[in-house]
Amino acid sequence: MKFGVIFPQTEFGSDPEAIRDFAQATEDLGYAFISIYDHVLGVNPDRPGGWQGQYTYQSAFLEPFVLYGFMASVTRRLTLSTGIMILPQRQTALVAKQAATLDVLSNGRMRLGVGLGWNGIEYICLNENFRNRGRRLEEQIQLLRLLWTQPLVTFKGRWHDIPDAGLNPLPVQRPIPIWFGGRAEPALSRAARLGDGWMSSYRTPAEAEPSLRRILSFLEEAGRVRTEFGLDMRIYYGDGDPDGWKQHLKGWQALGATHISFNTMGVGFTSLEQHLSAIKRFAGELGVV
Repeated sequence: MKFGVIFPQTEFGSDPEAIRDFAQATEDLGYAFISIYDHVLGVNPDRPGGWQGQYTYQSAFLEPFVLYGFMASVTRRLTLSTGIMILPQRQTALVAKQAATLDVLSNGRMRLGVGLGWNGIEYICLNENFRNRGRRLEEQIQLLRLLWTQPLVTFKGRWHDIPDAGLNPLPVQRPIPIWFGGRAEPALSRAARLGDGWMSSYRTPAEAEPSLRRILSFLEEAGRVRTEFGLDMRIYYGDGDPDGWKQHLKGWQALGATHISFNTMGVGFTSLEQHLSAIKRFAGELGVV
């Protein structure tokens, strides 16, 4: 089992030195990966019609590929994972290029977690269709893997047309691992059919178990081997003391988790030092190495 942390970028600012210190401390403590959330634009909650989303224009989000390019230069071992990137609101070939470049510069440490997102306003702002995002995502996955493994690609899909062109350089990993988020039935089916793993946002093993049963069923239907499919589950700092974390860990292990993401957000921390203290405590209590 591999342990990682969620980068709490909305809660301690965008100071480059603090970001460097957090990434290096995560690596030095023995964590295997670091994950980041993704939003390009934030919405004004006072706009006509209101806004019910979790984040607003006041929530800070650094662009994932730029942030990870920075982190790649100050770490040596950490896997750099998007958890998740909202793929259908982005141009596929550009994402392929950015991910391949990051994989090269990090010496093969990229893991691309993808999902559909929930912010329709963000899709409007990026000139993409919110309503067909699930179908487009599947075509995007097919094209990404072609672009990452072949020097020249000829592809004609419903939304993409590549007339004999390719990336240079290709990534170190061919292809880069693609994991899926999401809880809805179509998302679980898509992850089992197309993904290298699933990233869960459930807070407890009991809550996640029904979705995990569905994924296992979908894997069987797709003729895939369970042991070749990863499960990235979360433990939240605010959900108890070390005994509670250990109980959650036992539950996740029983369900076959391969990765555990530790999340220190949402408990009122406002500084780098508070988040560092939390990941140090978790590492010491659970032995993440």
